[in-house]
Amino acid sequence: MNPFCVPFATTNMGSAMLAMDLGWMGPNYSISTACATSNFCILSAANHILRGEADVMLSGGSDSAIIPIGLGGFIACRSLSQKNDTPQKASRPWDVDRDGFVMGEGAGVLLLEELEHAKKRGATIYAEFLGGSSTCDAYHMTEPHPEGAGVLLCIEKALAQAGVRKEDVNYVNAHATSTRAGDLQEYKALMRIFGQNPELKVNSTKSMIGHLLGAAGAVEAVATIQAIRTGWVHPTINVDNPEKEIDMNIVVGAQKERLNIKVALSNSFGFGGHNSSILFAPYVESNEN
Repeated sequence: MNPFCVPFATTNMGSAMLAMDLGWMGPNYSISTACATSNFCILSAANHILRGEADVMLSGGSDSAIIPIGLGGFIACRSLSQKNDTPQKASRPWDVDRDGFVMGEGAGVLLLEELEHAKKRGATIYAEFLGGSSTCDAYHMTEPHPEGAGVLLCIEKALAQAGVRKEDVNYVNAHATSTRAGDLQEYKALMRIFGQNPELKVNSTKSMIGHLLGAAGAVEAVATIQAIRTGWVHPTINVDNPEKEIDMNIVVGAQKERLNIKVALSNSFGFGGHNSSILFAPYVESNEN
């Protein structure tokens, strides 16, 4: 056995080694809530800052599951797309012909910082983190709640916690993995809450990079912040034949779209029924008041 076998097998060791490099002695731990993990980490990091336990927190997620046991496990529970003949078309959220997700790999990290601390050191502020929430479906190990009850509750709690009106949310980076059940349940929940907003735009990062599992939420938070910074909402590719419930005036299709984002919502859901929603907005000085 390799002497690093146990230390490197524990999920907390990545952040522990980073702390050793940086000399950061504040809160440091890992969270495991399947594909919602990154959002849980971002929420927890923000709460440490709000409680005055830290001025700066690094938070996010990393995953690298494209190995035999990783692929084999998801194949066994019938989660992955089988469109092996056209892999570039396999990840197709909200499309009639979707048949599962495409596994991706990657990492995303956000540096969250208390506002006055950031201003004092002259930091570039990319966006403001408004808050978020988490819930559990309490329904099934791998299937979403058929009525989207946990997702609805999660989004409503996130809005309440952040003090955001639903009318102000005009961009959603959806979880949208390209699975038969999950895509529509999330979309219906979004429409119940935000459907009356004529400016609303929804997209899926996973259509282009696949599902990064525990890292998905962090990478999609980065994509959300980039949309805020640039005023461009990225495409959702492969929605060639959308489900009849899908309004393509709301879902961003094959071409990126201009959008002046007021408040952005990013969703991440995981096996076990773990739901998470986080909210970002452009940072402007008047927000302080």
